[in-house]
Amino acid sequence: MEIKGKTALVTGGAIRVGKAISLALAKAGANVVINYSSNSQKAAETVLEIEKLGVSALAIQANIADWEQVKAMFDQIHNKMGKIDILVNNASPFLKTPVPTDSMDTWHLVTGVQIDGAFYVTNLAAKDMLEKKAGAIVNIIDLSAWEAWPNLTAHAVGKSALLTMTRQFALELHPYVRVNAIAPGPVLAPPDYSEEKIKRTAEKTLLNRWGSAEDISKTVIFLVESDYITAESIAVDGGQRYGHRKLEEG
Repeated sequence: MEIKGKTALVTGGAIRVGKAISLALAKAGANVVINYSSNSQKAAETVLEIEKLGVSALAIQANIADWEQVKAMFDQIHNKMGKIDILVNNASPFLKTPVPTDSMDTWHLVTGVQIDGAFYVTNLAAKDMLEKKAGAIVNIIDLSAWEAWPNLTAHAVGKSALLTMTRQFALELHPYVRVNAIAPGPVLAPPDYSEEKIKRTAEKTLLNRWGSAEDISKTVIFLVESDYITAESIAVDGGQRYGHRKLEEG
């Protein structure tokens, strides 16, 4: 797909990896809709950065786990930006959910965004794309789609579901809409990571270093532009998935 002149929606598109994706799409010539949950200041700053690139930008606050809010968001998009050509499902609360637990709040918050939210947004974006007989969707997962992560049950289940939805959406929406996934490795350290943990994480990769948010945004551009790739997932992780094999077998 030629990106220039298209309209893209990035959920969680105001900060961190989402911001890098929004800016990359804008640099490629897309008009960008930024969905955000709560940080209106960061969303406004990202909109200004995008507009300086000579394209249009729109920030919309919506909890994508709420179907009514998603429908209202698309009403705004259609009124101000037209129909969606490109969707990046990036929004993802990173919260611990140990098992067992006495509260279901975090489980519902995380899976609500990663599973329900991704389905709701894709459902409406797909209608736009099928009407145009063209579209590209990229889902941001991570390595927890294949492996268990301690104390992150909801996150791992949500990312696993999004990987499954990638394949399912590609099947359901063929031949006009392509759907792929990206699994980032260590590209942006969480704020609570110590220097020692940052170093230890780098050593878990085959490249012995962290990547960058731009490594992910470049892959988004690649997948949007690559018209013969669909139902696929790409790990952009410096080989972290196999890093535990660097020293010995077994």
